[in-house]
Amino acid sequence: MQGNEDVSVHDGSHQDGPQVRSRAGPKATSRRGGCALPFVFIRHSERFPPVSPPAAAAATDLLLKVTPPRVPRDALARAALSGSQRALGEQPVVLVQAPAGFGKTLLLAQWRREHLSRGAAVAWLLAQPEDDPARFVQALALAVRVGAGRPTFGHALLQAGGPTGLEGVTTWLAEVAQGALNLVLVVDEADRLPPATREALAYLLRNAPPNLRCIVAARSDCQLELEDLVAYGQCVVIGTAQLRFTLDETLQLVRNRFGQAMDPDAAARLHEMAEGWPLGLQLALSVAGPGARPELPQPGLHGGALRSQLLDYLLGNLDPADLDFLARISVADPLHPGLCEVLVPGAGSRTRLERLLRDTPVFVASEQSDWVRLHSLAREALRERLQAAAPDDVRALHARAAEWLARQGLLDAAAGHALASGQEQLAYELAERSLYELMVAQGRQTAVLEWVRQLPPGELERRPRLLLAAAWSLAISERHEEAGRLVARLLEQPDADEGLRWECALILGGAAMFADDPDRFVALHEPWPEAPPRADTRLRQIHANRLAMRALLQGEPALARLRQQQGPRSEGTSSEHLNRWGDLIISLSYLWEGQVKLAEQLLRPALAGMDGNLGRRAPLACDLAALLAAALWERDQPEEAQALLANRLDVLERCGLADCVMLGYRALARMAVASDNEPRALELLGALDAVGIARRLPRLRIASLSEQVRVHARRYRSETCRDLCRQLDALLAEPGLPQGPLWRRTVDGMRRLAQAYAAISAQDWRGAVQPLAEAEALALQSRQGRVRIEALGLRAWVLDRCGEKAQPLVREAMGLAEACGLQRVFSDAHPGLADWLRNSSAAAPVRASSPAAPPPARSAIQPRATASMVLTPKEREVLELLARSLSNKEIGLAMQVGEETIKWHMKNLFAKLDAGTRKQVVSRARILGLLADTATP
Repeated sequence: MQGNEDVSVHDGSHQDGPQVRSRAGPKATSRRGGCALPFVFIRHSERFPPVSPPAAAAATDLLLKVTPPRVPRDALARAALSGSQRALGEQPVVLVQAPAGFGKTLLLAQWRREHLSRGAAVAWLLAQPEDDPARFVQALALAVRVGAGRPTFGHALLQAGGPTGLEGVTTWLAEVAQGALNLVLVVDEADRLPPATREALAYLLRNAPPNLRCIVAARSDCQLELEDLVAYGQCVVIGTAQLRFTLDETLQLVRNRFGQAMDPDAAARLHEMAEGWPLGLQLALSVAGPGARPELPQPGLHGGALRSQLLDYLLGNLDPADLDFLARISVADPLHPGLCEVLVPGAGSRTRLERLLRDTPVFVASEQSDWVRLHSLAREALRERLQAAAPDDVRALHARAAEWLARQGLLDAAAGHALASGQEQLAYELAERSLYELMVAQGRQTAVLEWVRQLPPGELERRPRLLLAAAWSLAISERHEEAGRLVARLLEQPDADEGLRWECALILGGAAMFADDPDRFVALHEPWPEAPPRADTRLRQIHANRLAMRALLQGEPALARLRQQQGPRSEGTSSEHLNRWGDLIISLSYLWEGQVKLAEQLLRPALAGMDGNLGRRAPLACDLAALLAAALWERDQPEEAQALLANRLDVLERCGLADCVMLGYRALARMAVASDNEPRALELLGALDAVGIARRLPRLRIASLSEQVRVHARRYRSETCRDLCRQLDALLAEPGLPQGPLWRRTVDGMRRLAQAYAAISAQDWRGAVQPLAEAEALALQSRQGRVRIEALGLRAWVLDRCGEKAQPLVREAMGLAEACGLQRVFSDAHPGLADWLRNSSAAAPVRASSPAAPPPARSAIQPRATASMVLTPKEREVLELLARSLSNKEIGLAMQVGEETIKWHMKNLFAKLDAGTRKQVVSRARILGLLADTATP
């Protein structure tokens, strides 16, 4: 080859100018995944110095290594791991380490796009086992040529006899530092590099100039010896915990696959089954069959194929010794290295655990802790495998676990293992010492209820502290009536003192709260305005929470917050449960007043803490989620509100507070109405009525009927509304309903609103005025702000329809809604009210009262050149117009420049993008992220 030449890749199509085929000829075409790889051509260029034959050979060999992967259009962009996050964006080195199947490469491709969009040049390098230091240096040089559009970069490194090893890396770093280039180097699969090349990579990372940022992905067993960079804050490590999908990301992934028809509950169950493992979720989604209405796989229905696939990825490649080790330690959960050494004695147990933790996705590790747990699917399969062992061996494993856990002070876990090992009396003693603390301080209600189910009745009678723990757990569940019988046994004891009577009143008060009997709740706490002097701090905090709830039920939400804040607040994670109960009461007081902004601010961190501490399906976590979902719906954030309640409704149905159940179901029903899915809304309200019947909570039935009246009133179905009102009146007339004034005041407000909606459905505007005024008066009396704003807005509307002046009421209702952040209150009430307020907004413009804006029209997709240092602004403009299939003359007319100038820019584009045809210029620009499709109106 003579003259000035540069290396380019072509598909064999026609191109302008002379071409020379490389010596490899047609046989150089290779295939990967069934796709023919392009030929390598040598194209003459007058602008750049010659590239020697070794450079051409290197380019031919290394081209695939420096070509970034194609990112699917529907790939999930992970906002929590976005490169724009401060923790990631300011670090010179980012190391992503995790076992296979955690989406490392796709995350790197996402970061590459983000860096390109911010104008940086990105050099991509896929590591391979044959990459010795010399080849690694050549790949680095070619990566910058391709990613930055610098055809002359690293000329000396690609020459035969050029510098190699650390000298070559130093030369590469010097050229990067001297070039006015903001460069990001991405090295994928660094674990495949040989040891000498890993040292060269570590040298590069430690000596990177200020204009170079490095991102490296490797499996967990890869040791790059970068601990010093991490310690000095120059390197951030992304591990398996961060790479696991959150529930929100799983829901978005499923939504991208199935659209709005996806079932959030099924998606949440899939997330829990895969425990956020990206590959596991992809495998689960692959089970869903094609069709017009594809369904998510259900673990129970698709158990065979789905479970075997996931287990094959989890356990299929392990050797028998590792499987035996995992089966033996699976008797315990969670696991600690010390516990594993006791379960499987031997010098290599700790080392084996560390290796499996590092190399496999079998474990779910905790941040800043030595405790780990097995993936739920793996644990289930391993325990099935353990059943084949001799029963005496299994009991011995449980006995060793009980002994070790008891020495560590983990008495509740030790009690379970002692019971499994056949040591019943030891198990009951450990349970008596631990279950009360587990229930009162930590809120582990499910675990305590399981113990109550297993304990013989005689053991409860002989152990008063176990009896107390059982009473507490039953009181705040659907079995609250049983708590009364246990309390009666406690009070019959001859040594029952003032402290025990006070604690029993707290237990019965909890039962009354879950029975939705506010008047009995207030009466039980009436004799105890103060806690006994020597009461336990945790019980004093419960007492303060109960005083706050009492004030709220009496219609004093501000006093409720004061009572709760004046009470003691426990510090430390052991009493986090009690603090979260206080947050629930304060949040409920805010929702009571309609202050949804303040409720959201308090509920977000409280729910995050409960989800992390007890799990998202813990009863208290579900109560908090229902309150937050109601607040977010009022703030017009339906997707997040729906995600919060995914796979939680069944827990709310069984053991949720009546107010939380009502608010959660009501929010979901209103979301369904807003999305024109009225059958789903009526189904949810029917389920709410069924919960009221099953748990004997008539207020839930009344709430269901009144909400159904609202739904039908939106379509002016007067006969249906009248029939529902008759059902509501008949229900209120049934004997046996609570007759206390607090309970009656709550349901009377619902009844008045239902009567008003029934009148509106019949367009009896005058008949709706009186029940709306009465509902507003009841809301004012109890300080229920949202109900008052709704009634006020409706009254203004019906008065206007009667021909009366209503503008002062309109301004007041809209102003109150805006101050509280209630963006859905009028749209949810009635579409006619929302339309009328929108037309009246000139007098009182309020964004919160407007109905949801219609979705924007679909936009056209136009190619847009991304900001980058690779191309000049003029070259980016030419590239955009070229992508629209314009000729040189048309591009010149569009840019108001001559055709010769356009030819000059085109020549530069051909050189920088290593292309031979106009079509290849556009294609290469898309591959390199320099051209993106953007929606334009």
